[in-house]
Amino acid sequence: MAMDPDLLAQLVDSVRRYTREKLVPIEEKVADEDRVPDEVIQDFRDMGIFGLTTPERYGGLGLASSEEIEIIMEMCWSSAAFRSVVGINLGLGSQGILMDGTEEQRDYWLPRMASGEVITSFCLTEPDSGSDSAALQTRAVRDGDDYILNGTKRFITNAPIAGLFLVMARTHPERLPKNAHVTAFLVPADTPGVRLGKKDRKMGQSGAWSSDVYLEDVRVPASAIVGGVEGKGFGTAMKSLDRGRINVSSVCIGQARRILHEATKYAVERKQFGQPIGEFQLIQAMLADSRADLYAAECMLRDVARRYDSGERVSLEASCTKMFASEMVGRIADRAVQIHGGAGYMRDSAVERFYRDVRVFRIYEGTTQIQQTIIGKELIRRMAEA
Repeated sequence: MAMDPDLLAQLVDSVRRYTREKLVPIEEKVADEDRVPDEVIQDFRDMGIFGLTTPERYGGLGLASSEEIEIIMEMCWSSAAFRSVVGINLGLGSQGILMDGTEEQRDYWLPRMASGEVITSFCLTEPDSGSDSAALQTRAVRDGDDYILNGTKRFITNAPIAGLFLVMARTHPERLPKNAHVTAFLVPADTPGVRLGKKDRKMGQSGAWSSDVYLEDVRVPASAIVGGVEGKGFGTAMKSLDRGRINVSSVCIGQARRILHEATKYAVERKQFGQPIGEFQLIQAMLADSRADLYAAECMLRDVARRYDSGERVSLEASCTKMFASEMVGRIADRAVQIHGGAGYMRDSAVERFYRDVRVFRIYEGTTQIQQTIIGKELIRRMAEA
């Protein structure tokens, strides 16, 4: 349900001011200490950020995708680590339960997720299955009224702070048509047999924690299956990914806006040969290319979000947008470092940090190559049906 435009404008403005006044000043501290402060997480709870996409009946704000992206773009003017804390609650975690969960699962988990009482992790990737997610090896074996889970999940965002894991596991030894061998389970983090690996040491996004999750004879009731039916897990994940890719695209655009701002500011202030470097046409060309890239991504994002909200099937458009936006922000970050010259290569430079932070966007929620595959297959399918 759409929010009143005036209320949405107030919310966007509040997030903009909070981001620039509270988050930007502590970016370096978060990067140095590899930790988002508890008080920031509590602020997100108080502001309702964890529940942006959860319907009002479950305690959230119930924003449409076209409204959610405006908030995320403002939040991502600062380090993407801040958004990472809330990202799974907004996307794959809550949306999977909302779309395919039982009413009892929705009533129990969604209010806790919307309030930020429970931070969620989505457990799909494994040591030997990334892009080929249907080839996962984590097993769930029926034992009376329970299932016993065994396996390892890798690079799981928010695992060290999660209260709930949405775990994809095999409930059939063979790979079945439509990936019906994959089932989604809701596994509380304090369930016996759940164990975490050490925090991952990543190229960028310090403060955005992830780790391996080990499942060793983890017993959960059959009622923990999302929707209560085996074999629907892969479909749940795929349905959640369209909105997830739209969200990641908005993250890329928020980051790109900030990086271009830093590059332009430096071009105005830095002088060489007796004049600001921004007066040199080759610097202007890099800034112009960056602004055109950003404008194109913004147009794509708002278009796909509007289509998603109208009920259109947007798998192709969401993949196009995610692919373009994630590649776009990488190009802008590279140009920003070039404009800064040697200063841009130093660790105390904001653009150096952003350069490392944005690299992951071409990998998660489906690599660029996976997006190309999705787009290509969809184009062929549409032509065959024409």
